Amino acid sequence: MPYWLVIDLEATTDEGGWPVAEMEIIELGASLVNRDGRELDHFQRFVKPQRRPHLTNFCRELTHISQANIDSAAPLQEAWPAFERWLQRFAGEIEAWVSWGDYDRQQLLLAWQQHGIDSLMANVPHINLKQRFAKARQLQRPTGLNAALQLAGLHFNGQQHRALEDARNTARLLPLALPDLFKSG
Repeated sequence: MPYWLVIDLEATTDEGGWPVAEMEIIELGASLVNRDGRELDHFQRFVKPQRRPHLTNFCRELTHISQANIDSAAPLQEAWPAFERWLQRFAGEIEAWVSWGDYDRQQLLLAWQQHGIDSLMANVPHINLKQRFAKARQLQRPTGLNAALQLAGLHFNGQQHRALEDARNTARLLPLALPDLFKSG
């Protein structure tokens, strides 16, 4: 049975945003869902940034991630292998990995390159669900996750800008954005 891996990252930032190359992952969230769109398993870890280990006030307020969460976390090169071990159980059965927009893909590719990380995900196709949802709904331009949920008649579950909650909410839109792959019945 094929699975879809929905990933969301939270990263260091400040008001006005930073270029992806200057951002560092501070939280990794993943939800593994089946063809019915039901979560089978999930993964969440905080990650300690190396270049800017102190979160900005803006970043803490946006993500609700505390400095203590980050201070007690492992750096990416130690945290990523735990994700890979979790992912290994489903290797070969993942149809694609999905994110809301292209930021998460760009950030992961950059982080893998910077830290010399080999990932099982490198050989799994990526789907930008933000683009697919806009196309399926015939929107003039892609919209944010919360607005997409509202358009679908759904409410955001959990805290916005937290990796696992964002991944889980993104997963709820899979059947609407990829109706040919998620047929009911």
